[in-house]
Amino acid sequence: MSGQKADRFRQIDIVLLGTEWQTRALLRAQLIEEGFEVLATDTWPMMRQHLRPGEKPRLAIVDLHCLPDPEGVLNDLRTLMKRDRVLVLTAMDTVPPEAIEQLGFRVLKRPVSIGDVVTAVGRVLQEQRV
Repeated sequence: MSGQKADRFRQIDIVLLGTEWQTRALLRAQLIEEGFEVLATDTWPMMRQHLRPGEKPRLAIVDLHCLPDPEGVLNDLRTLMKRDRVLVLTAMDTVPPEAIEQLGFRVLKRPVSIGDVVTAVGRVLQEQRV
């Protein structure tokens, strides 16, 4: 099998949802640099397509900043992913961090840097190996 075909069938480690293209692109680039297979999207319907049984990523990252219907997305995620495999970046005027934690998701409270997110991803994925 050629390298291109093999790449197409590689398991996605992380699916990233973020409406702001700059943040999404920088985070995706840094995660790829760290060796992860990352699919990034700006819409919930596109992310949802990659959370089907049998094809689930190791981690879902959701940036609530400017996300339409953040409560709906989080409620859907509760049924689609194991809660400890979801990392949520908070945003002002959306879902309070305490409510996200009560849902069982991992939370990173803003302000955060790309490095903070990458470090948190590493911790989450390391815990999965234990």
